[in-house]
Amino acid sequence: MKLKYFISALLFCSMAHAADLKVGDPAPLFSAKTQENKDFNLADRKGQWTVLYFYPKAGTPGCTKQACAFRDSIQKIREQGADVFGISADSVEAQAGFHKEHHLNFTLLADPEDKVVNLYGSKMPLLKMSKRWTFILDPELKIRGIQKDVDPVMDAERVAKEIATLKASDKK
Repeated sequence: MKLKYFISALLFCSMAHAADLKVGDPAPLFSAKTQENKDFNLADRKGQWTVLYFYPKAGTPGCTKQACAFRDSIQKIREQGADVFGISADSVEAQAGFHKEHHLNFTLLADPEDKVVNLYGSKMPLLKMSKRWTFILDPELKIRGIQKDVDPVMDAERVAKEIATLKASDKK
């Protein structure tokens, strides 16, 4: 019984810490499987701008709109030297189907055990889903932008503009 309370307290504390991520913090490092069942390690992105967008569930209307908006705007984001990675608590198989069905041109990451969504504090309470949050990471893997009130249709355009603004301010 005491062990159960200890584990619950430990999980609560780790989730509370993750939810406190803020601009300027180092991005929590993680590894996950891509929609192609390949290994992805965030540490390998050092030296490049990275967009991590968390979404609730592959194939749902809002998530489809957001994924297709990133697909349609990917060139603007890549022109800024960044790439996009979509993350949800879906399985590799679900991510693969979603990726194929919508002809996505960026990588999806599977997090079926909620490790990454918990690490970034985006897990919905009581549900096995992520909130719709977007993180922009600079080449040093520091968090430079956090958007928690994401419009699925406008997120990709906003991200491209925000990265350009951040890069311009870095040059000053």
